[in-house]
Amino acid sequence: MADRPVSSVPVAPAGLSRRAQWFIETEGVRVCRRDVARHRDVWLGHGIPVTEIDRAAAFQDRWGGLALPPAPFYEGGPRVLAAGCPSGTPTEGWSFRAGDCRVSMAYGFMIGPDGAFGIDADRWTPLHASTDGWVESLALAAHARRWATTVTRVKREAVDSLDLGGFEPVPEVQGVTDTWWRGKDSLIAVYRGEAEGLDAPQCLEAHVYSGLDEWGLYGG
Repeated sequence: MADRPVSSVPVAPAGLSRRAQWFIETEGVRVCRRDVARHRDVWLGHGIPVTEIDRAAAFQDRWGGLALPPAPFYEGGPRVLAAGCPSGTPTEGWSFRAGDCRVSMAYGFMIGPDGAFGIDADRWTPLHASTDGWVESLALAAHARRWATTVTRVKREAVDSLDLGGFEPVPEVQGVTDTWWRGKDSLIAVYRGEAEGLDAPQCLEAHVYSGLDEWGLYGG
């Protein structure tokens, strides 16, 4: 079966915030979407469970072929979201690639056994509880950069010294190791994935978006 031609103008999947929908449809590009169903018989022959093949196919149907602007961390994130061949064991669970890296990295982007979006480095490290959360995080970063009066990068030990009193987690990003926090006039993105996945505390980083009004905090 041939890869499916698609319009280059993406339509955002259902269930996202309006901000994320706008981000995908105005900033994203849809390229040719590989049809993973054509690998089904080969993957079954290699002992991959049908449930895992179906899971990869569902990811491809929802996200496959979507190219988004670079992420502010993780060297820009995946170039194009695309499901790879599932790998794993019944004991450890099954994962599959979420898309190729933009540059040469010490890890790859993966969808974990429970559907989390994360990186496969020295160990599997979930960043967000789902791919939706990753995309929501990208959309929120783009929105915050546009409306903040200042953006400050905080690194290493200083991240753990950030005062999050009066802040609340931003639920739509479904943070696991990476989290977003909303205060009265600022947003804070904390990126812990590389620090945990590579056992490298020096990779810990946070971005503080300050001077936000109501629209900057909640818009979209």
